[in-house]
Amino acid sequence: MLELEHGFRVVDVYARLPPDGASPGGRDSTSTPDRLEREMHQAGITRSVVFPPASADTSYVGANNGVARHSVDRPFIALARINGTRRPGTSSIGRLRNAVSSRNPYHTTPDDIEKYAYDDRFHGFVIDPNVDDYPDKAVLETLESVGLPVLVAGTGDVRPVHLEATLLERSFPVVVAHFGGHPLERSRMHEMIDLLERYDECYVETSFVQYREVLERALLEHPDRVLFGSGVPARHPNVAVMEILTLDVSEDKLWRAFSKNACRVFEALSPAGSG
Repeated sequence: MLELEHGFRVVDVYARLPPDGASPGGRDSTSTPDRLEREMHQAGITRSVVFPPASADTSYVGANNGVARHSVDRPFIALARINGTRRPGTSSIGRLRNAVSSRNPYHTTPDDIEKYAYDDRFHGFVIDPNVDDYPDKAVLETLESVGLPVLVAGTGDVRPVHLEATLLERSFPVVVAHFGGHPLERSRMHEMIDLLERYDECYVETSFVQYREVLERALLEHPDRVLFGSGVPARHPNVAVMEILTLDVSEDKLWRAFSKNACRVFEALSPAGSG
């Protein structure tokens, strides 16, 4: 694709990166660090939040360290992927499961959270409850104590009501990917926008949100809560940038979505944090 020319500083809060840097023939084979850096440059994206793919029943220590290693001397900032032992829901079976569940060796612990938080290679956390479940109370309390942002998947069984019950009442910033409605569940996206009125530390991220009126509604009603994400490697970043550029909103709101809002949530994305 040709390089995009636009007058905005763009930062990306949603780019998946395989921890080994290359996966020939695999799902993320198109997302090597070098190719990701090149495609981001073509799209006019100056810095990107990167994290490893989700994987069930495995420790993320090695994957997180791999992504952090590939972020060195590149315009990437790494998030540490975490997992948990709790599932949402109020059924008797769900309550029983949560009551008797305990951490396995591959589960994230409060100590892990503190280590990541005070390791300057990492700038927040990411979790996909479809694969990882939700953190337990001790991990959530440690996340509150360190105060770094948490990017959470907004797909499949991850519903706004579940996020409200598990994460949104906590004090750390929560960025809900895909407006909480991927794939193409417009009603859930609108439900997520409604929740922005109630939770000051809740934000939404734009990747895979292909409804123009949903994006425009969020930017018009909550211009300080929308963060641009590309969805790499599933989508080329040029496509994601163009979807935002063609919205019928003011230039100021585009600036907020493309960089200003994200730089408030992830300080390392700011020009001052680029060193």
